[in-house]
Amino acid sequence: MKKLSLLSALLGFFFIGAASAADISLYYSPTCPHCHHAREFFTDRIVYEYPDLRIVQINVANRANLPKFQEVLKKCEYDSGGVPVIVVGDKCFQGYADFMQQELRDAVEVDMSDTQKKTAAENRKALDDNADEFKKAHQTHQATVTEYSAETEQAAADDTQKKNNEYSSIWFYALLLVLVGALAFVLVRPNNKKKK
Repeated sequence: MKKLSLLSALLGFFFIGAASAADISLYYSPTCPHCHHAREFFTDRIVYEYPDLRIVQINVANRANLPKFQEVLKKCEYDSGGVPVIVVGDKCFQGYADFMQQELRDAVEVDMSDTQKKTAAENRKALDDNADEFKKAHQTHQATVTEYSAETEQAAADDTQKKNNEYSSIWFYALLLVLVGALAFVLVRPNNKKKK
């Protein structure tokens, strides 16, 4: 019975997932002042408070990124194309103001363990006490912020497709070589049948 509960717990861990911070997608325009403040909040505070968090920023002024932005507007059921649009896990926010900071943190912490929440609270306090020192000691946290680019994603997909095509060609020619070798073996082998 003990083994069965351990197995159930492990399966739950793999199928439901480990408790972790929700990832954030931030749709912004470089000319939008609210977007600037939102980006600043995430890159100057949130990435340091939550070390396991990943933030993807999507510039909607880049026409190639518009289909992705339109998808999120539809998913979030927003009629206007106003930015910023912030997606934390499955929760959507449109616009940004300082009073939203705790609500955004709450959304990040939805699936976090108590230990992760405690770490975030300690990091927040350390940032409040001496932000420059804390940021200097934890510079690697900035690496969790990435900029999405549809062109880069398409180039990566094209590169993957090209590699897949190259591997397909290699497999095709290898199979062809084996078949030709097998046919040659069948045609050239000596006839072992005795004539009557």
